[in-house]
Amino acid sequence: MVRATDLKGSRGPLLGSDEDLSRLRRHWVDAAAAAVNTTSSASGQYHCPAAAGWSGPAEKALMGRAGDWSEWKCREEKALARGEKQQWNRRTRSLNAPSPIQQFGPCGRIMKNSAMVMTIQDPASQRLTWYKPPLTVLVIKKVRDASVLQPFVQLVKWLIEEKRMVVFVEQSVMDDPLLLNNSGFSVVKEKLMTFRDGKDDLTDKIDFIICLGGDGTLLYASLLFQQSVPPVMAFHLGSLGFLTPFEFENFQEQVTNVLEGHAALTLRSRLRCIIMRKGDECGSNLLTSSSSSSSSSGSGVGGKGQQRQGLPPPTNLLVLNEVVIDRGPSPYLSNIDLFLDGKHITSVQGDGLIVSTPTGSTAYAVAAGASMIHPSVPAIMVTPICPHSLSFRPIVVPAGVELKISVPPESRNTSWVSFDGRNRQELLHGDSLRVTTSIYPVPSICAQDQISDWFDSLAECLHWNVRKRQKHLDELSDLTHSSSNDTLDSLEHTDQLDS
Repeated sequence: MVRATDLKGSRGPLLGSDEDLSRLRRHWVDAAAAAVNTTSSASGQYHCPAAAGWSGPAEKALMGRAGDWSEWKCREEKALARGEKQQWNRRTRSLNAPSPIQQFGPCGRIMKNSAMVMTIQDPASQRLTWYKPPLTVLVIKKVRDASVLQPFVQLVKWLIEEKRMVVFVEQSVMDDPLLLNNSGFSVVKEKLMTFRDGKDDLTDKIDFIICLGGDGTLLYASLLFQQSVPPVMAFHLGSLGFLTPFEFENFQEQVTNVLEGHAALTLRSRLRCIIMRKGDECGSNLLTSSSSSSSSSGSGVGGKGQQRQGLPPPTNLLVLNEVVIDRGPSPYLSNIDLFLDGKHITSVQGDGLIVSTPTGSTAYAVAAGASMIHPSVPAIMVTPICPHSLSFRPIVVPAGVELKISVPPESRNTSWVSFDGRNRQELLHGDSLRVTTSIYPVPSICAQDQISDWFDSLAECLHWNVRKRQKHLDELSDLTHSSSNDTLDSLEHTDQLDS
């Protein structure tokens, strides 16, 4: 361990020379590296010394001997001005922003408190690991699509016979007449476990989820698990497939790699949406169980989201893409109030409002004019739908805030709300919707990594910035030989003579 007294020469004060400054800097580098190396590599987490303000015995020794911490900072800035290299400031392949300095100018500094000590997880280092070998797997397939039947049969048969796993499917899948006539499916039919959406609770029963189809299958998996979600591996067998990065051709190798823990993860944040009815002062809706919340989805994957008979509409839901508040069948403008952490931000007059996650920014929100946000960015996007104001642009707010959307008593009409396109219900005058970032994300397994998968989806599914490349100038001499007195008419006349 390097002590503060070791940095002082035989004479003179501490930090009396540039050599002392360099030695001190190396001490901080070693301390930061030790803090990083002592953390768990499986979790991808590290303790950031800068977030703690570099507080510790070494700092106290420096404060006592140097007299003033700002003196050290001043000498450090002078060293930077002389162009000294700082190896410890080089950026690594991280998706986190660099930790900001804690001092601003000669006097300003962030006040130290216990909240400054935090654990920062780099999204680029998020890797899947299993505490124990996964035993149960839920297979979700797209309904009413004959092209998915054969891949579905191949997958479940391989999982049961080769991997010795317990396979769960929805009961409606077993009733599919096309599957009943499949000879390969009859071999494994009796070995499948089934569940009924809205009646059976899958919490703590599923270790792993495989989706076969489009983005709707991933949204349905999110709906089924209203708390902790098992890792999701999505195969592209649908029409768009922005959230389904895996191809099915070599599914055996890809699934084996995931089961062995060789996969990157994208933690897709979700929004906790709670409806507060007028007069509900005690907030009883906040205590609505997750099982009852997930029990009111539509009739299977790809359903229309109609409410089931006899079941009350859910008032507490997690959404992966967005929650939409619109004017419904009314011909009048939607008039709703928007609050952020209790402060009134604005009144929305238009067709409605979209509150989306970064994952949902490439769905309905981007069609309404919003920007596209990488799913690892902690944020909530607020996008108006056809606002009656040209200056009402989409905004992005921090993920930690609470949004409240309410229907004021003076509004000409009520509003309607839907959650990921399902569970549509009416918001009456005085009702409100509270939206916050949930602590339960969807762990989506990457085919490559977070950056490659996202930009590949932008290019292949949305054709982002696809255009013909501009042609180069073959004959630059045409420009150099032309004089400033040449006009467009004279140049066109010369071209006609040449032809």
